[in-house]
Amino acid sequence: MTSEDRRSYDMNKAEMVDAIAKKADLNKKQADAALKAFCTTVTEALQEGDKVALTGFGTFETRERAERQGINPSTKETITIKASKSPAFKASKVLKDALNQD
Repeated sequence: MTSEDRRSYDMNKAEMVDAIAKKADLNKKQADAALKAFCTTVTEALQEGDKVALTGFGTFETRERAERQGINPSTKETITIKASKSPAFKASKVLKDALNQD
């Protein structure tokens, strides 16, 4: 796949499992289990309020969104949008540099 093709291409879970299996010399079942374990571990850490920092890759964290006023587009009525937590990812300098190589 060329860089031209990648511009409009999204990797799905099955393709991610295939890539992990090849790069880590695992079978697809093992790679799928590893990906699920990673996702579960990150989710559980974020639920506990922890950050997950992967040196050279980035940091997963939660961000607090305050309660705010919004407008219902159908009725134009003012509504209150409750406070919430949202997952966030901050890329490391190494990852940013890898994406911006000429």
